[in-house]
Parts: sequence; C-alpha cells; structure tokens
Amino acid sequence: MRRTKNFPTFAAAAALAAVSLSVAMPAEAQSRRAASAEAPASLTPRAAPAVQRAVTFAATPGQASGALVLPLGAEADLATRGAALSPAVREAIAAALTAARFDYKARQTLSLHGVGGWDRILIVGLPADAKPADSQTAGTVVGRALIAQPGAMTVLTAGLSADSAAELAAGLGLGQYRSDLHRTTGRDAAAPGGIIVVADDVSGAQAAWRRGAALVEAMAWTRDVSNEPANVIYPESFVERARAAFAGLPGVEIEVLDVPAMQALGMGSLLGVGQGSARPPRLLVVRYKGRGAPEAGPIALLGKGITFDSGGISIKPGANMGNMKMDMSGAASVVGAVLALAKAGAPVDVAAVAALAENMPDANAIRPGDVLTAMNGKTIEVISTDAEGRLVLADAVVWADTRLNPAAIVDVATLTGSVGGALGNDYAGLFSRHDALADQLKTAGDATGERLWRLPLHPSYAGATSSPIADIKNSGEGGAGAGTGAHFIGYFARPETPWAHLDIANMAYGGASDVKPAGSAGFSVRLLERFVRDFQPVAKVKGTGGF
Repeated sequence: MRRTKNFPTFAAAAALAAVSLSVAMPAEAQSRRAASAEAPASLTPRAAPAVQRAVTFAATPGQASGALVLPLGAEADLATRGAALSPAVREAIAAALTAARFDYKARQTLSLHGVGGWDRILIVGLPADAKPADSQTAGTVVGRALIAQPGAMTVLTAGLSADSAAELAAGLGLGQYRSDLHRTTGRDAAAPGGIIVVADDVSGAQAAWRRGAALVEAMAWTRDVSNEPANVIYPESFVERARAAFAGLPGVEIEVLDVPAMQALGMGSLLGVGQGSARPPRLLVVRYKGRGAPEAGPIALLGKGITFDSGGISIKPGANMGNMKMDMSGAASVVGAVLALAKAGAPVDVAAVAALAENMPDANAIRPGDVLTAMNGKTIEVISTDAEGRLVLADAVVWADTRLNPAAIVDVATLTGSVGGALGNDYAGLFSRHDALADQLKTAGDATGERLWRLPLHPSYAGATSSPIADIKNSGEGGAGAGTGAHFIGYFARPETPWAHLDIANMAYGGASDVKPAGSAGFSVRLLERFVRDFQPVAKVKGTGGF
C-alpha cells in the first residue's frame, strides 16, 4: 500500500492544485448558478415541527389515566413493578398474560384496554439480564406502539436501576419520532400528554436522563436532516440546520469552508464532486470541547455528506434513485453525535467534519477518466463518478489529520452496496489498521445495539486501486467493493494516525419496523456518542492490523 509520509504545506498544496488536472468550478460561477437554482421560499416545503412528550420522574404514579406501560421479564416481576396498582388490576393483568401465553421475550408486547381506569395497558418484554441498550429498545418499541396515544403515559420501573429507567425513557422518546415531515395533516395535532416514569431512585434517574434527553433530541435532528428531500437539504442548508441546532451551546465552535476556501487549500477531490451541481459544496466543522475534556486532541468524526447522489456522469438507474437523498446520512450522524455530547455537557473533545456536496451530471461535472488532486497533493484517477463519497472524504481526512492533529479519526459513510451483501441488515462494516481503535468501536456498537462487524483491509486492495496515470484510482475492478472503498479513504490518513472507517450503507435507511418508522435510522449516533465518552488513547504508530 502506498502511503505518503510527508505532507506538503497548505501553500504548496494549493499551488500544486492550481497546475493539476483538478477542475474545480470558479467560485463566482458556482454562486451565480446557485442563485439561479434557488426556488422561491413559498415553494420550498417546510416541515411542521414534531412535538416531543415531556418526561418527568416520580416516586409514585398519579391517578389512573391514559396509557400504563409495564416492562416485565418474568411473571414475578408483576408484583414488584406493579406494586402501586390495585390487587384487582394486577389480577386482570396476570390473567391476560397467562391467556396470551406471554413469554417475556425482548420486544414482545401485549396490549389491554379498559382495565382499572387506564385507557390502555401495554406490557413489553424486558428480560432480567437486560443491558442498557435492551432497556432503550424496549422503550422504543413502546414509543412506536403508542405513538398515536393522545393522553399521558405512566411507566412503572420499580425494581430497575436509575440508568435502566432513564434508558426506557430515552427509548420512548426515540420511538415517538415521526418521519412524515411534509404531511399537511396529523403533525399539527395538539401536544400529546407527558410521560411519567415511576422510579425507585428519582434523583438518579433524573441525572441519567440528561444524557438520554440529549440523545433523543440529537437523534431527531439526525433523522430529520436525513429524511428531508434534496430540494430542502443541500450543502448550504445542511450548514444552516447545524448552526441552528448548536446555537447557544457552550464549548462549541463552528467553521465552514466555502468554495474559495477549499480552492485555496487545494481540495480538488471534494470540489470535483460538487462542481456538477448548481449548489456549491461545503466543508462543515463542528468542534465541541466540554469542561474537563482531555488535552490529547479531538476525536475527529468525519461524515460523507452527499445531499443527493444521482451518480453523476456514471448515472444511477432511475428505480429508487429518490432514496439517494439519504446519502448524507454519515454527515448527519457525526454531527448528531456531537450534538448529543454537547447538549449533555459531556467532558470530551470531539469534532464533526461533514464533507457536503451534491453529485449531479451537468456539463461541468467530472467524467470517468478525469484526474483530481486532493489537498495533500495526491492525484486520483476517477473510474466512476458514482464512487464519489470516498472522494469527498479524501479531502476531509487530509484536512482533519493535518489541521486538528486528532487523537483518532473515524469516518462514517453510506459508501457501498457490497457491505450489505456481506453483512445483511445486522451489522455495519468496520475497517481499521489500528486494532485498539477497532476494538473500542466494536465495544461501543455492542453496548448501544448498533453493531459492527470488522472486515479486512487486505494488502491486495492497494493493487486493486492502482492507477497507471495517477497515484490511486477511486474504484477497483469488481471484487471487494467495500474493502477497496475503505482502503481508498485510509490512503489519505497518515499511517500513524489511528483511523477507522464505518460503512453504514446497509443500516442507515429503510422500511418501518417495531423500533423505527420508514426512512432514516439515525444509525451510528448512539454508537459514536458512547465511543467518544469511553475513548481510551490509541498509540500514534503505523497501524499494522486490519487483515
């Protein structure tokens, strides 16, 4: 594998880019085209804001009203968890559980109506050995099942830890998310009733809920941005959505590189992808440093932010192309993870770097066979313009590696269809040369239920991406598509920088289930939030793992 050891200065990189075959569109031309492409504000749809249920914690339940939620792991749990209920109500619930042959498995539910003054009683399986992620999932199942319930909800968690009670509440918030952003009916309904979580340790649950509440808000932001159509979310509007989300949060700094700034740095790879669109690309950097954060440099979370992917000149088939509005899910997730950490006041140092562009096939678009020059001076032969995510991430990696001197880099991308062929819908792909970093990411995935499966970075991928005309080409000739894509991105990180790549193409977006509506899953927000909180320094030495 060829790797650069010495990076040129920014001035040298810019000069090299000026004489290279990188064909970035002049800034003034992009500005004129962007202005002409803007739709009148009255024709741009605006989503009605969703109303989240207020969450409070209490030692005892109030008067029977609305919905009652009972998480149970065994028949005996009813006596503990339902101790505040009358004997008659407990007997009715026990009889229903027996008649339904309820076996208390995770995600199993049983719904009763008109018992003991409650409009609805929902029992959800929560095994005794449940981990925090299991408690959150149980809450999400309930949130989805009761999304149309107008009244208040009371959740009985007696016998569960404060953390489990807070995780259940977080799951309820996640389950209440709606992806019908632009329906003109339904979302404007009156605010639903609140959620009362009855807990043994009220103060402990409230303290734990701060993190959960931040995660619910950040996940909703991530999903909203990922679900929005491409005429609403494009590079510039993504930036504005991020600015609004972080407004007023302490410890946050935002930097945005526009076309002239990227041209000055020689970012021909990112600019090349964006030059076929009337909407100019952006590099968004959101840095959060909380009180008490370590001083070893930020953890850099990089996200592929293709706000719409037509495939460019290598155009995609028309069927399902509309789903390519979600090709910025990696960027949404890394920004969402930092938003969760900032809202919770976590003692961490982290930066989200979103490489934002729209990949379109106009007369100025890059072509197969073109050569682009990345920020570090390395040249790239374009084999397919539909392998564009790795192109925007190449410049993002170089920028983060040289400007931030990060403790680690983790990039997240809806990169390849082949990762789904390998892993189905059960795991996202994990690639890394640094075993200690890969282990931490896998642990975070297991803890949050956003699981990763490590795939190889085989030395043969260097040959598969070797170019006769440039330093590297952006696509191999068949074979291990997810692996060669990961190798390409890793080529632009310094060998000693701990780096990992997450291919989430098979996990980011899909149909409805008992834990999510159709559309964005917000995948990797929870994983990255946990990973950053638990991060242990990884030695900055040349990575030798990965295969």
